[in-house]
Amino acid sequence: MITIQRILFPTDFSRCANQAFVQAVQLAKRHSAELHVLHAYVPYEDHTSLLTVVPAAPEVRPGATVLTPPMLQVLEQQQAQSLRITQNVARDISIGPVIIDYAREHEVELIVMGTHGRRGIGHLLLGSVAEEIVRFASCPVFTIRETMEPHRAGAFRKILVPVDFSKHSEQAVRYAKELAILYGAELQVLHVVEEQLHPALYATGRSSVFEFMPEIETTSVREIERMLMESGGPEVQAEIHIREGRAARDIVKFAESHASDLIVIATHGLTGIEHLLLGSVAEKIVRFSRVPVFTVKPFGTSLLKGPEVHHDASAGPHS
Repeated sequence: MITIQRILFPTDFSRCANQAFVQAVQLAKRHSAELHVLHAYVPYEDHTSLLTVVPAAPEVRPGATVLTPPMLQVLEQQQAQSLRITQNVARDISIGPVIIDYAREHEVELIVMGTHGRRGIGHLLLGSVAEEIVRFASCPVFTIRETMEPHRAGAFRKILVPVDFSKHSEQAVRYAKELAILYGAELQVLHVVEEQLHPALYATGRSSVFEFMPEIETTSVREIERMLMESGGPEVQAEIHIREGRAARDIVKFAESHASDLIVIATHGLTGIEHLLLGSVAEKIVRFSRVPVFTVKPFGTSLLKGPEVHHDASAGPHS
């Protein structure tokens, strides 16, 4: 069972953030959770560039009201005017640490935020705030990318959970099962077998790892079936898919081609030191996925409640 008492919604007042606010309100209403709305900003930061044009943010000072007319309209549309909402403004030299510190100090259990907001071309140069939050926050993070047609609140019918057979991905399976029950969705469990053929092997006329090791697919299916049974939680309808490719790239492609509505993925899986050098698969998916992404952690705050839940609270974001 998933329980949430406090949700943090950071906003930069962009269209992207407004789309994410719809999901934040829906979750807060569903769980009777307190919703913290935070505007974090860097004084005198120039949000424009020669290659981007962004709308000006409203003038907001500490102690000011953060809820804008579009946000008030969302509350009215979802009949959520009675939600407990805390509004805050914070400034610092960097936005990411402000959000992470606020979440820790206020014992936030879930962060809901948009991706591709006001950073413009800076996203390509510096990395997005959302990816920074996914990497360092000690609670689950729900990211929503801006789209031409906004995602309907809570309209999740197919939930994709990629697995790498680590303990962390087993935890993601448990979250995905609980979310599937919550939204009446079915699961799509995906394992991507990384392409690792040596170029010399192409001379044999074989180009797939499945041709050299045909047992991989059968073994992977059995392992996923084991994870579904041993991860605990409710029984849900699940499809099992095995693909060959590159994890981040092909997870995003799968979600688009199989009409996935939500991706649930664990951070800190089997990437080890590669995470520090190249960024984790989860962060790459947050960057490129058009589908909302729910990332879960092996440390810190857990939304899962029940006797079968095992969560390593002693681990940390740098483990």
